[in-house]
Amino acid sequence: MNQHVPASDGDALAKRNALVLACAQALGGASPSIVISLGGIVGSSLVEDQTFATVPVSLMQFGIACGVIPAAMLMRRLGRRDGYVIGALIGAMAASIAAAGAGSRLFWLFCLGTFMCGLYGAFVQSYRFAAADTATESFKPRAISWVMIGGIAAGVIGPQSVYWTRDLTPAAPFAASFLAQGCLALIAILVVIRLRAPPVAAVKTAGGRPLGEIMRQPKFIASVIAALVAYGLMSFVMTAAPLAMVACGHSVGDAALGIQWHVLAMFGPSFFTGRLIARFGKEKITALGLILTALAAIVGLSGLSVAHFWIALVLLGIGWNFGFIGATALVTDCYRPEERVKVQAANDFLVFGSVAIASFSSGGLLHAGGWTSVNWLVFPPVAIALALVAWQALSRRAVPA
Repeated sequence: MNQHVPASDGDALAKRNALVLACAQALGGASPSIVISLGGIVGSSLVEDQTFATVPVSLMQFGIACGVIPAAMLMRRLGRRDGYVIGALIGAMAASIAAAGAGSRLFWLFCLGTFMCGLYGAFVQSYRFAAADTATESFKPRAISWVMIGGIAAGVIGPQSVYWTRDLTPAAPFAASFLAQGCLALIAILVVIRLRAPPVAAVKTAGGRPLGEIMRQPKFIASVIAALVAYGLMSFVMTAAPLAMVACGHSVGDAALGIQWHVLAMFGPSFFTGRLIARFGKEKITALGLILTALAAIVGLSGLSVAHFWIALVLLGIGWNFGFIGATALVTDCYRPEERVKVQAANDFLVFGSVAIASFSSGGLLHAGGWTSVNWLVFPPVAIALALVAWQALSRRAVPA
């Protein structure tokens, strides 16, 4: 059972939990970066039809979508801490299965492993909401940002794990990298047991509004669409990037380092994203993230050198940070404390379901139309999301508080 936490702890407790979760993010966040770095490359070596090369990465995203609601239900029953321990154990098992699939050259087994990595990712994705659970309204954006800072370490740990372990098992290429991923998940258990958040089940659940009513709120619609566009486009482009780099004659090492810079750019701005949101507002920072995502596509269309790929991936990462953290902060305005579990789960299901669709389509579009088509498809969703965020911002100004 989780420890009882007195309400008087205030933001001191929230800061402690955010630091614990940031460390857990550093370890758990390394898992998807390993799958993203290697999933398409390993997949392409296991199938003849290259349209299916990115299916392992897409299945990880699909695993996140499938896992968010069961993970929320589990944590509602057992509490955040015990749920996160179970999630890390799933992550260790998943990495072992992926390693076995890569080593035995069984595409279906490798896909099963990456899908289960997504189930682990469903727990990791909720770290940001867990940090906000015990925070005051003014500290929530910063608490979310603090957790995302852990992704900076993940951005180094994941790709560097690939770099240092990729050749350890010549007979089973990259299997050692997935075993390293499993070890990181086990280490994460030693971190998440330090969490002192109260059990989710302890929160009053009576009196909450029906989920449909909450989801029909214009601010919920705008925030979720902004989140799924920010995350979906990031996944769409990022999934294709390593394969596109290799297809353009760049090395696997260049592709892995490109993902490293991308992940660092995803989480590095978290040092100040919360303060930017507090100063300029959630809508403005979310909109800035969407604009940077479009700028990444412009760079991607302008050349095929390593520098072009890396700059595009960095801009894509920064755009994701501002867009996704801003949209997450907007979602926290849409529910009451007793409604948070179901709304958070619904939000993540919608976001990561869309991310999975984007990831599945990425490989086929890359194979059919090339890197250029991937980048051109960024602009329409960004325009729609920007319009909705702007509309919500104007509506908020027009209605007195």
